Amino acid sequence: MNIPADYRYTKDDEWIRVEGDEAVIGITDYAQDSLSDIVYVELPNEGDFFGTGETFGVVESVKAAADLFMPISGDVIAVNEDVIDEPEKINQDPYGEAWLVRVKMSEPDTVSDLLDADAYQASIEERS
Repeated sequence: MNIPADYRYTKDDEWIRVEGDEAVIGITDYAQDSLSDIVYVELPNEGDFFGTGETFGVVESVKAAADLFMPISGDVIAVNEDVIDEPEKINQDPYGEAWLVRVKMSEPDTVSDLLDADAYQASIEERS
């Protein structure tokens, strides 16, 4: 299972990659593997604001649907239209081409509250 060391994670299986005062957000390799074949993605609009922990979208697979929870508060500044058109990309490349949204962080210092790779790995093991 791929868990990049330079990302941060939520216990709800979202990842965040910080780029200056912006954050790129997606779902983890573990999440896409658990969901299986992803067939539908619903994402917010550019300009929408979300607080930490708020639902910002949905991912549906042939097995289940899962809400997406915002790992950090901020304004959505970009939405990956490619994954809306081709949701299976999430299964193929969850940390690369299949990012979901880009956010202008309103509280960048709270990134340190998220799980590092080792803590995220431990949270997966607790669930298994």
